[in-house]
Amino acid sequence: MTGARRTPPGRAGRLRLRHSLDVAERGADLLEQKLRILRSEHQRLLRTEQEAADAWRDLLAEAESWLLRALLLGGEQSLDAAAAGIGAAEVTVRWATSMGVRHPAAVALSVPARPPTAAAPTNTALVHAEAAYGRAVRAAAEYAAAHAAAELVGTEVISTRHRARALRRHWIPRLREALERSDLALEQAEHEDSVRRRWAARHQS
Repeated sequence: MTGARRTPPGRAGRLRLRHSLDVAERGADLLEQKLRILRSEHQRLLRTEQEAADAWRDLLAEAESWLLRALLLGGEQSLDAAAAGIGAAEVTVRWATSMGVRHPAAVALSVPARPPTAAAPTNTALVHAEAAYGRAVRAAAEYAAAHAAAELVGTEVISTRHRARALRRHWIPRLREALERSDLALEQAEHEDSVRRRWAARHQS
């Protein structure tokens, strides 16, 4: 409570404490309003994350099923031949800001086309596996973005809650106590001053 201990005495000190208390109470109100919005956004992001996780697992299972069929039909050699010359997919993340928190909002996946020089899949299962893995990679990117967004907003929820509690439980009560002490000291000083004036008036008369 360094600010309260350094508050000057008298009415100037009381005004400073009153202003500090008003600022702290407005800050706590704003933090609690921010916390309500962040909690709602966090719950939405958690639902999105869960949906993305479920979609990714389903699509991955489908892709692995097609890959197993392709391996049974053509062996690993057919897989290696079909994968030769295929470039890596590129993921682009679009970011957004929610109540001051920057987080991933969407992803775009770019899957390179099969080059003309690459060997064509030797069976239809490989064709289906390639398409299924493309969908699974896209779902994985969406899940990763949703997970990161939920974590970032969740961290801000915890931080905002701690700041609001610190104001409500520590800083504001201390300011109120300091203001009460200042009021008492000011009242006592005014009373003593009034007594001195009456004493001086009696002696002058």
